[in-house]
Amino acid sequence: MRNLIVISLFLFLTSWFQAQEVPNDFLSADFHKGRRQEVRKAMPPNSVAVFFAAAVRNRANDVDYIYHQDPDFYYLTGYKEPNALLLIFSEMQKDKAGNNYDEVLYAQKRDEKAEQWNGKRFGVEGVKGQLGFERAFNAEEFLSSDIDFSKFENVLFFDFKNDFRDTNDPADIFDLIRSFKEKSNYPSDYDATKQQLYSMIKATEVENSVNVAQTLGRYLNYYQELKSDKLLVDFVEAEDDRSRIEIKEKVALQLKSNNLNSAKLEEIMNTLREVKTQEELVLLKKAVEISAVGQIEVMKAMHPNMSEMEIQGVHEFVYKKYGAEYEGYPSIVGGGNNGCILHYIENNKPKVGNDLVLMDLGAEYHGYTADVTRTIPATGKFSKEQKQIYDIVYNAQEAGIKASVVGASFQAPGQAASKVVAEGLMKLGIIGSPMEARKYFPHGTSHYLGLDVHDKGTYEAFKENTVITVEPGIYIPEGSNCDRKWWGIAVRIEDDILIAKNGPVNLSEMAPRTTVDIEAVMKQSSPLDNFNLPSLD
Repeated sequence: MRNLIVISLFLFLTSWFQAQEVPNDFLSADFHKGRRQEVRKAMPPNSVAVFFAAAVRNRANDVDYIYHQDPDFYYLTGYKEPNALLLIFSEMQKDKAGNNYDEVLYAQKRDEKAEQWNGKRFGVEGVKGQLGFERAFNAEEFLSSDIDFSKFENVLFFDFKNDFRDTNDPADIFDLIRSFKEKSNYPSDYDATKQQLYSMIKATEVENSVNVAQTLGRYLNYYQELKSDKLLVDFVEAEDDRSRIEIKEKVALQLKSNNLNSAKLEEIMNTLREVKTQEELVLLKKAVEISAVGQIEVMKAMHPNMSEMEIQGVHEFVYKKYGAEYEGYPSIVGGGNNGCILHYIENNKPKVGNDLVLMDLGAEYHGYTADVTRTIPATGKFSKEQKQIYDIVYNAQEAGIKASVVGASFQAPGQAASKVVAEGLMKLGIIGSPMEARKYFPHGTSHYLGLDVHDKGTYEAFKENTVITVEPGIYIPEGSNCDRKWWGIAVRIEDDILIAKNGPVNLSEMAPRTTVDIEAVMKQSSPLDNFNLPSLD
């Protein structure tokens, strides 16, 4: 009888997953299992790490946004459904039946009616059979579980943003979080930022206390409510190391008042996700190459009568054609002065005319997102002024990419690019001193790239197999304090750079960057040249 049940279950799972015609190049169950093991290695002794799936978020009335899993949760599980909870233990646990385990996934349960409307769910057996978990339960079983969080030295978790709602599901993310708070004696006045700063003080060596005090001072200036905390203020204002040691002891006692730790998990995940595995790089490279093809196809299709929204649509059509599930972030298409708005996403200009068009877009493929920007002339030919600004940005980017090497500081690309931009703007007479360059180049040059467009990382010296962006820009809005001929010119060039052992590798080099190469591609015919739709009055 038992064998019959096992065979029936196997046939059921096989037929179910075979019926789901989906891509076969997702991250493997072994990848996710390996990432959980790395988390476990980095955890303090006698601790448990608690991860929640992302909430379902409402768009309007009875329509929700397309669900997107929390990147950390996906990284560790491969699970893409809501209403789930992952527990990772630093050491083996034993249940009442004597079974050993060091991780548990609570998943939303199978529901025939719900699946008819919203698609198949993994359920417990799917989590075990497809995602490789040995121990899994329906999410509602967490609510009635007798897990004793008080026995752990540290309960690691990310603090809650309160961007979830209670639904009719009796075990939704609202209920899972409420249950966790009850089981862990989560204080009603818990302050994650304060806890993080306390942890910083506790870990501070005496010889480094002055630097930490300066860092805390910046936090207090930014978060005004922290100035009411006497321990933080006293540490910042302490006049000698002895005073700071005394405050450090008081902080340690405060941290012992409960075992909740919302600082350590951020540190662990920043370190893990900063450096990509080879399996991750395969997906990230594909996302980048898809995005580069999108840039090329728009270059070929571009003409002055195109709207910003139409340009966006061509990019995103290419993404879907290659099977990219989402855009990694809201697409930015800014013609002329609109390009001077750094995060311009309205994309509603009816015709781009004779302007430069700044296109900052990235495909998300199986969770990994690209971030590629090109700036091209709608007419197919750069004007003299456009080319002069463009070439400064191009040279700045070349300097930034060259500086992106293993062991260099995270600030190295930005420092190299900023120097070139300042010198170039001074040479054109747009600014009078290097300090003024920040007015026209107001953002950073690099960020990490991966499961998030602004991915997690330590911001320490570059490590091998880290992926960053290098994206200098110059933006001269109308009305700027310079010759009118420069007004409305906005240029950003952004590429996705792999920090490799033998030097930087431009993953998005397929998309032309020089003015000569861009103009050459824009002369090519496009499959969209004869794509005409009927006019609608």
